[in-house]
Formats: sequence, C-alpha cells, structure tokens
Amino acid sequence: MAAKDDYLIDTMRDLGLMTDAQIDEVRADAEAGGEGLVDTLVKQGLIERGMVTAAKATYFGVESVNLGQARPSDDVIAAVPRHIAKKYNAIPVALKDGIVVIAISDPSDIENLDGLQVALGKPMEQVVASDEDIQSALNKFYGGSTRDDGGVSKMIQDITEGEVEIGNITNTLEEGGDEVDVDAPIIRLVNQVIVDAFKFRASDIHLEPMSRTFRVRYRVDGMLIEQKNPPKRLQAPIIARLKIQSGMSIAERRIPQDGRIQANVGGKTIDLRVSCLPTTHGESIVMRILDKSGLKLGLSELGFMADDQQSFERLIALPDGILLVTGPTGSGKTTTLYSCLNYINRPDRKIITVEDPVEYMLAGINQVQVHELIGFTFAMALRAMLRQSPNVIMLGEIRDLETASIAINASLTGHLVFSTLHTNDAPSAVARLIDIGVKPFLVASAARCLMAQRLVRKICKKCLGPATLTESEMRILGLTQEQTTGAKIQKGRGCSECNKTGCRGRMGIFEIFTINDEARKMIFDRVPSYVLRNKAREIGMRTLREDGVRKVLAGVTTAEEVIRATVTDAD
Repeated sequence: MAAKDDYLIDTMRDLGLMTDAQIDEVRADAEAGGEGLVDTLVKQGLIERGMVTAAKATYFGVESVNLGQARPSDDVIAAVPRHIAKKYNAIPVALKDGIVVIAISDPSDIENLDGLQVALGKPMEQVVASDEDIQSALNKFYGGSTRDDGGVSKMIQDITEGEVEIGNITNTLEEGGDEVDVDAPIIRLVNQVIVDAFKFRASDIHLEPMSRTFRVRYRVDGMLIEQKNPPKRLQAPIIARLKIQSGMSIAERRIPQDGRIQANVGGKTIDLRVSCLPTTHGESIVMRILDKSGLKLGLSELGFMADDQQSFERLIALPDGILLVTGPTGSGKTTTLYSCLNYINRPDRKIITVEDPVEYMLAGINQVQVHELIGFTFAMALRAMLRQSPNVIMLGEIRDLETASIAINASLTGHLVFSTLHTNDAPSAVARLIDIGVKPFLVASAARCLMAQRLVRKICKKCLGPATLTESEMRILGLTQEQTTGAKIQKGRGCSECNKTGCRGRMGIFEIFTINDEARKMIFDRVPSYVLRNKAREIGMRTLREDGVRKVLAGVTTAEEVIRATVTDAD
C-alpha cells in the first residue's frame, strides 16, 4: 500500500465508508499490480471517487464541492487566469470578500499549493473536488484541447501589426487549400476558426467584442467553450472579412444584418447562417453551422423511448390536423420537424415547407423561403402554397394571428400541418395560440398533438461507466432508492473522444400531449393552463423531467443534464 494512501484509508475507515475486510481483500491485488490501494479499491468498484474526495476533505478540515453542479460567474472564472488554472489543476468556485475559493484535488500536495498561492498573488481558500470533476470543469470553463490543438493560436501569433488585410472572398476552407490567399493572413485565421469549429462538432461560433478583448467561443453539445482569443486589434478586420463573405454591407454598422456562407470543409459542404448585431464594443457575430451531411433524419435518432416513438409515429401519420413542437431557441424543434417530414415523405404525398431561413435541403420536398423585405411573408407564402394542393405543410414558426389563422384553417380543410411555437411546456401552446388571437374552438378542433422538447447531452460511449445518484439528485428528480435499484445509471469518465467532458452528442427529452375529447372540451372552455396540464398528465402525458428521469435510469444521459434542462419543470 502506497504511503500516500495511508491517511485516506484511515479516514475512510473512521467515516464508515469502508471496512477492514474490504481493505484486506484488495491489499494483495494492489501490491501485485503496483497500484495504490485507493486506486485499486476504485478500480474494483468497492468505493467511489466521491468517497475519496470526502475523506480528503475530512482529513484536512476543508469543504468538498461537487463541480458538476457548480455555476461560477464570469468574474469568478476571471479571478484565476487560464494558464494558472491549467498548470495547478485548480478551479475557482467563488469570491468571498476578496478571497478566491479554489477547488483542488490533492490538499496533501504542499508544493503545488505553494506554487498556486505565489502565482495567484491574492488570498485564497481551498476546497476539495475529485480530479475528474476538476478536469471536466477546466474544459467547461476554460476550454479543453479545442483551444490548443487547432491552428488558430499559431496563426494569431504569426499575424503582425501590418498583416491585417481582409483579402479576396474564398469559400474553400480546407486546411492548406490552394484557394486560400497566402498574402491575407486574416483569411487564413477566419477560415481556421471555422475549420476548428467544424472539427470539434460545434453548432455555433460566437465572436463577441468586449471592452478589452475579442472573445471567440464554440458551442459544442449545447455548452459554450471559450477558445484562444485574437488580439483586440484584429476585431475590425475579422468582422469585415466575415461580413464580406456572408454578403453583408461592411459600411453599415448601426443595424443588425443577416447573411449566409456556403463552404467546403474536409470534403463536406456546410452552410453557415450568420447574424451580425451591433453592441456597445463593436459588432457581435454568431455563425450557426449547418452540416447537411450530418443531419440525422430518423425518429429513432431523436431520442424517443420505444413507446413514445410508436405513439408519435401514429400521430404524424394522421391525414389532417395540426401538430405543434414547442421549446426555446436551440432545443431541436426544426430537426424534429424535418425528421417528421422525412418519415412521412412518400411519392404519393406532396409536402411543402415555409421557412425563414431554409436550413437544410430535403429531397422530394418543396421548400419555400420567405423574404420579409419584399413583402413575401409567412402568411403570403401560406396562402399561395394552399393553391398548390399540398397534403402536408410545414410552417417554420407561428408568429402572429394571420399566420396562425391560415395554418389552423388549413389543418381543418384536409391538410396535415406541422409548426413550432415558443412556450415552456406542451399544454401552454394552447394559451399561446389563444393569446395570439385564435378562437378556442378552432384550437380545440385543429390540434392533434402538442409536444415540448429539450436537448440533453448523451453519455460518451467510449468512457461510460457505472455511477450512483447523490441524495440531492434523487430528491430533485423525485426518485426513491427502490426505483434506482437495478437501474443502469452511468456517467462518462472523460476521454479524448469527448474532450474530457464525459458527454458526446445530444438527444431529446419530450413531453407529448395527445389531444383527446376530454382535453378538446377543456380547450373549448378556456380552462387555465395548469388545469389543462393536470388533465394531460391524467391521460398519460409524461413531463419533460419524467421523460428525462427514464433516460437517466436507462443509462443514456445524466441526472445533472436532466436537472439543468428541466429547471422550470414542476416537481
């Protein structure tokens, strides 16, 4: 048994976390394998890393923290520079009267603590967290390998004060591609930012002017990860370059603009939907990456459990009525609608969509893009498309009474209509339509299904392993010990495949409200949303949180993800 393990073993024995029999059982294995006893105990599943963290905290008389639930503010993160946090394996968790509270994994490493104190140069208070949680938090709050593995850092270092030309337009973003103008370093830098974002499966690129910095962040699996920030002096040429590529006016800096870039990365054609917004410190640009080849259009890929998928497939095969998908921006509503259309797309059906913008081109489907500036609105497009004799209509979003009325009337005259709304849950879609101005009897007659959804991260398949829920997580999720017995609860440990996050990819959690005669009568009577919600649960609707809990128990996502995504869901 390694000497460094002695105090931990004694402390865990005193705390009742393990027995002498357990220690004796694996002592020989530890000596034979040349590993510490604690590492062997964890490896064999006799204790958890959380127990080791609790023992360290007790022995050194400090608190332990769960970094998985920590949400330090930007000011707290800024209190410890990234290079210090990375070097000393430490995460700031709070600021108390000028004192930085920092989580470390090994309070016995005095040399590391002294170095951290000197490098920080300010008062600090230590707390203990597991090494895995600290690595995950470092990646989450400071950025992981995405910050260093790409070519952006080197390009920024290579650009001198004079090398800030915008260059000619080129939409080929291959690394080392022949079409990149070697005399325009800004082109290479902008292209590399996009290439790196695509390489790390980012859905969005955020370029945000701050008072003294020009921040670049990628959104990967729904979480923003900060990258190497270009110097503030490169802000203007980078923004100008992107505005030229996306067809915006570089002379106009006072109003928001939208544009689009089509590019080829690694042999794949991707679209970037570009939004430019004037802010206090300059123009902020957000690019949504639309990878046509990466769009998964099967209902099974969305994350439905088997019973929900069977029910949903029956609903979207109905000949008429309206089906609404609700949720905030970025919750996967459009992807769900595309998957529905792909499922019912057959040669004997005519399908027309009206979108703003058209995000993905779908084979065999007529897609229409609205142009508000020339008066070609959703309402005008809907009226025109009804003369095209469609069987199925997909409307990107219901925004006003005119659009809602045409969509409702179309659903009542033999058309199946899919659309989206921005509401917190499924039953609230009824109140939203009535608030827009649609008559309750029309909503009651037309609605077939209302579905709310959120996205949660999936556990990485390369590094998943067994896990247990904390008492806090069980209380929040409304679970009992009996319910978790025999469940396949898992958690990712972090690996190169998932960039040390333990999660890779996302899936949906759903709240499916199928409208029956009882619910239809309640809608007609304009009952309050909470009454309608209670009725929906009586007739079989699972809430977002309940569906998420099923997926936690099935071992496909974590309790932390479900709690985060369903924070406003009623318990």
